[in-house]
Amino acid sequence: MKSMALRISLVLLALLITAPLLASSHREAPFLTENPKVDGTDFYMFRSYEPGREGFVTLIANYLPLQDAYGGPNYFTLDPNAHYAIHIDNDGDGIENLSFVFQTRTFIQGIALPIGDATVPIPLIQAGPVTTSAVINRIETFGLNLVRGDRTNPTGVDTAVNLATSGTRFGKPLDNIGAKTFPNYANYASLYVHDMSIPGCGDGRVFVGQRKDPFVVNLGETFDLVNYNPVGAPDSQSDDLAFANVTALALEVPIDCLTQGRGDVIGGWTTASLPRFRQLRNDPTFMMPAFESGDMVQVSRLGMPLVNEVVIGLPDKNLFNAARPDGDAALATYVTNPTLPALLEVLFGVRAPTNLPRTDLVAAFVTGLPGVNELGFGEMQRLNTSIPVTPAAEQNNLGVLGGDNAGFPNGRRPGDDVVDSALRVAMGVLCHALPGAFCEPADAPDGTLPYTDGAYIDSSFFDNSFPYLVTPLAGSPN
Repeated sequence: MKSMALRISLVLLALLITAPLLASSHREAPFLTENPKVDGTDFYMFRSYEPGREGFVTLIANYLPLQDAYGGPNYFTLDPNAHYAIHIDNDGDGIENLSFVFQTRTFIQGIALPIGDATVPIPLIQAGPVTTSAVINRIETFGLNLVRGDRTNPTGVDTAVNLATSGTRFGKPLDNIGAKTFPNYANYASLYVHDMSIPGCGDGRVFVGQRKDPFVVNLGETFDLVNYNPVGAPDSQSDDLAFANVTALALEVPIDCLTQGRGDVIGGWTTASLPRFRQLRNDPTFMMPAFESGDMVQVSRLGMPLVNEVVIGLPDKNLFNAARPDGDAALATYVTNPTLPALLEVLFGVRAPTNLPRTDLVAAFVTGLPGVNELGFGEMQRLNTSIPVTPAAEQNNLGVLGGDNAGFPNGRRPGDDVVDSALRVAMGVLCHALPGAFCEPADAPDGTLPYTDGAYIDSSFFDNSFPYLVTPLAGSPN
């Protein structure tokens, strides 16, 4: 297996091409355009490369895309009725063995001002520069449960403990409103990186809060039928998310907690779920704008980046978001007979791979790469926890395809350029890297063309310590 992994890395390093994939999971399904608070945008899963933390895995689930920093006065809370979850499969059956489930609570302190003979609640979420919690009018906290086994019939539930308070609630910072409210937002937000412990899992860290959106993509021109030179310089285009924030749910836990002794490879994906029933009120309150009840229904899902955007057909995008990996056989045709290469063939005259069904794509997205992170069946992100960490300064932003086996598609680090990596697989690079394993070079005559979306990213864009994603953009000054 090690020789196969080395062979993949060496051959793909020699092929070093860049390929334009479209957006990550920002507004990728019709239902989520109506419910942005539960729209999962990106999922990261990697061995922690902060010095001294190599025995941990960092999991980051991002939600609520395209946040304008100036988006007041309410800014961007999560949905207190939703369950936000990171799922881990460590035996390859496409069913979660562990689920880290976050749920927020939001309440107001009722800050009011005397106006004449009345005391009137203020309209803002802050009553002055944030030097004390007394001026914060809206408080948001969260709890974290580790659900063991199939979440529909769990074998147990353990609750994370805040080691600073010995309680089970964790604080979430306000969004970065601006420099007058937060003279030093980075210092303020750092107070919300919590040390925590989960029974039977061990000690770790957790953070939930706004961050600069880590995804880099030439978004507008890409979805305008790839309206740029797809073989230009890899840094020739703008990052359309350069001025957007996102809400991150970041978790760092010991490797042994995730593998449970079942093997080195784990699979992971994120979901968001909402109560089945919602009834609008004629007399809505801050705490209860609607009546919500019933069992929880999954409405968002994200494992490998880009799948629902450019693989799953429009009629089934909502269905994919409601599905679990163990049911992915029903959607397999989208992987075995993909439409994206054919669309690029029409747009640019490049030749789509001819090896149908595309068993090479099945390996990349549904089973894992042999000798690297092969595990079971089902669309999910896969990480081989035995592969050594690559320090930030030595990371190759093309991951495995650039000779760095600690990166995408072996998990995903913030600095991995999944946009310039994934389509190369869709266009048949594995036919050249592993001839005979899935297909032959002749099956993908344009599998090594130097496509790029032109929006560059690497590890230098990020911090080298938890939670890795950088300080969100401030709403003021403009």
